[in-house]
Amino acid sequence: MNKKNMIIAIDGYSSCGKSTVAKALAKRLNYIYIDSGAMYRAVTLYLIENHLDQDLQKIKEALPNIHIEFHVENDKSIVLLNNKDVTEQIREMEVSEQVSTVSAIKEVRKAMVEQQQRMGKNKDIVMDGRDIGTTVFPNAQVKIFMTADPKVRAVRRFKELQKLGKKTTLEEVLENLAHRDFQDTTRKESPLIRSNDAVILDNTNLNHREQLDVVANEVEKAITKNE
Repeated sequence: MNKKNMIIAIDGYSSCGKSTVAKALAKRLNYIYIDSGAMYRAVTLYLIENHLDQDLQKIKEALPNIHIEFHVENDKSIVLLNNKDVTEQIREMEVSEQVSTVSAIKEVRKAMVEQQQRMGKNKDIVMDGRDIGTTVFPNAQVKIFMTADPKVRAVRRFKELQKLGKKTTLEEVLENLAHRDFQDTTRKESPLIRSNDAVILDNTNLNHREQLDVVANEVEKAITKNE
């Protein structure tokens, strides 16, 4: 396979900086960036706003009415839920507390995977999430699995929420991350696991530039290999 139609899958735990690295990489390569985690958050927000989060049958019926798109405005990735900008809303703690439960629903995952695969058809993309290299694009040319010390991840997430003006505590964020890790790794439908051919990137002690260089190096090797 040549450089065209290159798929780069970045999986890993929440608050590991997957999106930051994926966005920067996509910008450097001029590839399309797709945030799969944002898609599950958008679904969760839709269910909360429509009071459907406790009714499985209504959730199934609602899925065809949930349309998610990504746009870039002034170098910022914008998430649209049924044509409404929900970029900041999907980062609320209420969504964070429920997104792992929603994303574990088989029908939700099936619907989102179908959307993700359509987005990546015949395109050069960088996609981050939990099951990109194992379920969505098992044949991706580059697979990265990101991880970091839980306390470091919690501090990063806490600072992110503070910048957004959200009121929470570091303890609450740490508890939320631990809960999400458990749900993500133990769910029956596409659990968070490392693909055997994924490169592990532990960024506990790495800055953004160092992380980006590691991933970019793996991409260069894949491009050279397939030329």
